Amino acid sequence: MITSLKNAKVRLIRDVAANRRRRTQEKVSFVEGVHALTAAYRHGWDIRHLIYSPETLRTDWAREIVEKTPVASRVEVNAYVQGELSDRASPSELMALVEQRPDDPGRIPVSDDLLVLIMDRPSSPGNIGSVMRSADALGAHGVIITGHAADPYDPKAVRASMGSLFALPVVRVQAHEALEAWIAQVRAVLGAFQVVATSAHTSNVAYEHDLVGPTALVIGNEARGISAYFETLCDHFVTIPMASGVATSFNASVAASILLYEASRQRAGKRQKT
Repeated sequence: MITSLKNAKVRLIRDVAANRRRRTQEKVSFVEGVHALTAAYRHGWDIRHLIYSPETLRTDWAREIVEKTPVASRVEVNAYVQGELSDRASPSELMALVEQRPDDPGRIPVSDDLLVLIMDRPSSPGNIGSVMRSADALGAHGVIITGHAADPYDPKAVRASMGSLFALPVVRVQAHEALEAWIAQVRAVLGAFQVVATSAHTSNVAYEHDLVGPTALVIGNEARGISAYFETLCDHFVTIPMASGVATSFNASVAASILLYEASRQRAGKRQKT
């Protein structure tokens, strides 16, 4: 049992939780809590370290997770170390370092009903996590994060995703050329693939635009909207109508959820007609 914060594994875990550069170097993410860990195990993600304390194991869920984890990957700590590793007021029974998956858009399955959410330079890990959750719940096949953006493996993003990070492909594509190559590849396979972004400078409302076919929905940066690059890349722009209140825009995760819901609604309507 590890009882010191000076232990090498404990230092690694704390660094990964707090430091993006260390997460990138180690290619792991710090994960805590029932929803996230259950999803990581269910979807077959590799667990480098599972952290637990026999002093605080209370549920059958936690015991079963420990039992199914190879002994070499288990990190047993005392309750004090567990409390110091957690970022919660009441530490979860289990925490883990989970191996990141490759940032390859090829992980996104291509089908005739392809629906992808692209986030352009998102700056909030919480928004990224919320968008993952909405994308998972509303039938998207993947999330792409572009440009200089917050880290989707940030503990805040992982927590906000409620496990959805592990349920659908979430990939970072920084180079414009790589994104364009993937879009061209999808179009070559499907014959069509529209890229649709939100804009306050169009009269084309979202619920009047056809989102049934293969579609990528683009959500811009929380403060600056979409970049000039996406203004040239996108095929169509839509707006989300707003009442005449004082608000002039939606939160990025809210806008993404509304568009994803509209795409889901249209697609459900098409299925009913056929």
